[in-house]
Amino acid sequence: MDDGRRIEQALDVAVSYAEAPGAPPRLAEAIRYAVFPGGHRIRPRLCLAVARACGDDDPATADAAAAAIELLHCASLVHDDLPCFDDAAERRCKPAVHVAYGEPVALLTGDALIVLAFETLARGAARRPARLPALVGLVARAVGSPAGIVAGQAWESEPQVGLSAYQQAKTGALFAAATVTGAASAGAEPMGWRLLGEYLGEAYQVADDLRDVACRQEEIGKPVGRDVTLGRPNAAALLGMDGALRRLSDLAHEAMEVIPDCPGVAALREEILAQTRRFLPERLAQSLVV
Repeated sequence: MDDGRRIEQALDVAVSYAEAPGAPPRLAEAIRYAVFPGGHRIRPRLCLAVARACGDDDPATADAAAAAIELLHCASLVHDDLPCFDDAAERRCKPAVHVAYGEPVALLTGDALIVLAFETLARGAARRPARLPALVGLVARAVGSPAGIVAGQAWESEPQVGLSAYQQAKTGALFAAATVTGAASAGAEPMGWRLLGEYLGEAYQVADDLRDVACRQEEIGKPVGRDVTLGRPNAAALLGMDGALRRLSDLAHEAMEVIPDCPGVAALREEILAQTRRFLPERLAQSLVV
């Protein structure tokens, strides 16, 4: 089974538990709505790619880790779109969850997805219980404070924030979680993989900043120009388009240089290059030198 099918199957199984008899119908519907159809699934793909590079000796655990990372990402999008934050009406080319289901259900949907991520991780790692404590700790670190996605969202409420600190928490945390949990799910030492995730997380944020400045809403399925409107740091605005593209290229190369020694290093490097190009719309990807 290819990675795309593995991810979608693992997510479908996870969401089905939230739809079990007795669940509030609108909440259950909103949870599925928030997860499907997905975007590029970049974070879970990275998780599986690292697990495979490390031997992937227990695919069920790797699938659970990948699904947990994606569920947390979906939760962050639901909350990010709320009127109290970005007030974005569209996500993935359809109405945002709070537009489709109302703010109370959207808030609870994000909360439920966070809990579901940890439930999925615990269930999927049942055959490898010795690996579960590390996996839970690694994922929790990527969610909370001081350096997880909750902290990244909180930085938007501070009067000042540096671009790097903001990007590392808001975006880099889940990419780092993807790499370290991919390694941990395969029984490898995880912390040596964190730097790879941090570089790729920053690369993705630079790409997202480029999209926010250079693309139309219909191209990326969400409102554009929000960083300027909301006064947030944006790499393309600070470095210019050419400078941001150079920074993205540099980050991709730096990421490949810090991959720990592992059986699948060559294939992983190819995957990173391919995913880096997928970060961008075609016309921007053509200008990227990697």
